Amino acid sequence: MWGWLLDCRVSSSKAEMVLPTGKTPYDTYPTWLRFHIGINRYELYSQQDPITPMLLEELATQKIIGSGTNLACLPTHARRVYVAFCPSFCVCLSLSSFSFPLFFCPGPDSYLQTRDQETPADFFYFSDFERHNAEIAAFHLDRILDFRRIPPVAGRLVNITKEIRDITTDKKLARTFFISPASNVCFFGECSYYCSTEHALCGKPDQLEGSMAALLPDKELAKRHSWRSPWRRSYHKSKKAE
Repeated sequence: MWGWLLDCRVSSSKAEMVLPTGKTPYDTYPTWLRFHIGINRYELYSQQDPITPMLLEELATQKIIGSGTNLACLPTHARRVYVAFCPSFCVCLSLSSFSFPLFFCPGPDSYLQTRDQETPADFFYFSDFERHNAEIAAFHLDRILDFRRIPPVAGRLVNITKEIRDITTDKKLARTFFISPASNVCFFGECSYYCSTEHALCGKPDQLEGSMAALLPDKELAKRHSWRSPWRRSYHKSKKAE
């Protein structure tokens, strides 16, 4: 799934300096930064890593302070590193204690699709909707299999009105909000695919279930190699991926 390899090394000097409080500078870092520092070329976090549970809790509960359809719409301090709440057009959110935006992945109910509904066999894979519970399951399966190569993902309920519409400074995103015939708050954002009223994200009436995932540090901070996936597929009905 992940076509990258980090060449990061955590300096053992992080515990050498002791502050007057008795803590090391590392102990004062926010959870997301300690998660990034712990990444190495073999795994994103260690088997007994105490940071991961803390990070999952913060992803699910931290206050949302910004929203938009691209990084430029978020506060300046929130553009360096990333987290995810994703539909096909990725809504960027920023949390109060995170120095980076996140992408939110809405639940299937927002597309009038139940969690256990299977995709018809005649559908092309790119016609299916993204499922937030698949993102969560992938993280836990990867952890159980002891690979630890998928970033932490947590489920979250987001209030579309208070936590996306009312705080966005993205005018393009703001124009896409509407009230559905069922009196639910909906929006569809701006993207290349599926951004229309027919594929809008709708709350119940404004509560939207989704997943929030921690992503990797900026490439300027953590250089890495990338390889194209051997299982890549095109978004064309007859052409194969090159």
